[in-house]
Amino acid sequence: MEIAILYYTKLGHSKKIAQAIAQEFQVKAYDIRANPELNHVDMLYIVSGIYGGRSAPELIEYLRTLDHQQIKQAWLITSSGGKITPAADVRLVLRERGIPVADEEFTCQGAILFFGIGHPNKVDIQNAIKFVKRTMQ
Repeated sequence: MEIAILYYTKLGHSKKIAQAIAQEFQVKAYDIRANPELNHVDMLYIVSGIYGGRSAPELIEYLRTLDHQQIKQAWLITSSGGKITPAADVRLVLRERGIPVADEEFTCQGAILFFGIGHPNKVDIQNAIKFVKRTMQ
C-alpha cells in the first residue's frame, strides 16, 4: 500500500505534524513547495494550517495539479487557531479534481499570536497519528 504525506506550513506546525506521522509510518513527508510528483498513491494525507479561515493559496494551487488517476483516497489533517476550522477549500478542490476525500477530518489546535501557544503539542501530534492509524484499518 502506497502512502504519501503532503504538507504546507507557514509557521512550522504542519511540518511538525507531517514529519511525526511520516516517522511513525516510515514514509517521507513532502513539502508542496518542492512540487512533489505523486504516482500510484493509495492513501494521501494532506497536512496544513488554516490561515484567516482559509487554506493557503499555494496549497490550493498545488492540489489543482494532482492527477485523480494517481490517487485513490485523500484525508485532511489541519491545525487552526480556532481549533475547529475545517479545510473546506482543500476538500472542494480535491473533489473538483475527482479525488475521493474522506468526510472525517482531523483538526487540532494551532497557534497564532497569543492564541494556542504551545500547539500543536505532543498530545495533538499523537492524536494525529492515531487518526491516521484509524483510517488505515
